Amino acid sequence: MNIEVKYSTKSIDYSESMKILEKRVQEVHEGKKGELLWLLEHNPVYTAGASSKNSDLLDKKIKVIKTDRGGKHTYHGKGQKIIYFVLDLNKREKDIRKLINKIELCIIEILKEYKIESYPDKKNIGIWVGHKDNSKKIAAIGIRVKRWIAYHGFALNVYNDLSKYNKIIPCGIIDKEITSLKELGIKNYKNIDQLIIKKFLNIFL
Repeated sequence: MNIEVKYSTKSIDYSESMKILEKRVQEVHEGKKGELLWLLEHNPVYTAGASSKNSDLLDKKIKVIKTDRGGKHTYHGKGQKIIYFVLDLNKREKDIRKLINKIELCIIEILKEYKIESYPDKKNIGIWVGHKDNSKKIAAIGIRVKRWIAYHGFALNVYNDLSKYNKIIPCGIIDKEITSLKELGIKNYKNIDQLIIKKFLNIFL
């Protein structure tokens, strides 16, 4: 099994990235291309997933792009690593829960390299750090499955502006905060792209 690895050095508009992902899903379905791992950063944007609610918008003036991924409202921008993938579950296990478990493990393994202990939460999807009574979200997961082809992916907060989340209720979770590698005191994340690629391929190849 082979996964093409793609890395974008310039920020990509969200809408443009969705067109590219949708096209790749169709190409995988038709057997024209194989699976994909794509690392990028987005230009600043708020997005609303399939289960989003208008009540989660605290600032009604902000522009929000609706998307077909799972989840609710979130923010993407500079300093946040976006990890998109297109994985053909027809050639893997047709088990979405196991897929999410592998994504969670991938993020946990990435954070271990920075000596950060993290964990998933059964009630609130994503990866969390800190004591469970005062946990903070460091990575969000949102996927969609079409014809057993899984796509979208996860977002890891590295040094992004966390104040942008004040305009929404991130992921619809009222009593939890958002954090980043920078806020946790990590200063050196130069090689994070290579680390993400390595951990992802270790799990999915």
